Amino acid sequence: QVQLVESGGGLVQPGGSLRLSCAASGSISSIYVMGWYRQAPGKQRELVATVTSGFSTNYADSMKGRFTISRDNAKNTVYLQMISLKSEDTAVYYCRAFTTRLSYWGQGIQVTVSS
Repeated sequence: QVQLVESGGGLVQPGGSLRLSCAASGSISSIYVMGWYRQAPGKQRELVATVTSGFSTNYADSMKGRFTISRDNAKNTVYLQMISLKSEDTAVYYCRAFTTRLSYWGQGIQVTVSS
C-alpha cells in the first residue's frame, strides 16, 4: 500500500505561482513513477506531468513551459512548480504513484486562480 498526501494548494491571482508537494509513505520502495493530474470542474481528469525514479520527466503538451515536476527520492516527495498561472488552471490537482502492479491516488488538492 502507498499513501499520498498533497499540500501547497490554495487561492492565487492570475500570473502568480504555486508549488504543490506530494509526500508518499508506505511501500515507497515499490514506486517507480510519480505524477500529477488535474480535474477542472465539468472536465475529465487529465495528465499534467510524470517523473520516474531516475528523474525522467514527461509533460502533457499543454503543460510544457509553465509547469515543472521534480522529485526528491530521499524525502519520498514529488513537487509541481507552477508559474504564470491562469484561470483555466483552476482545478483539483491529484498526485499519483505507480508501482509495477497498481497505481495510487492522493485525495486531491484545490488550486484556484482568481483575482
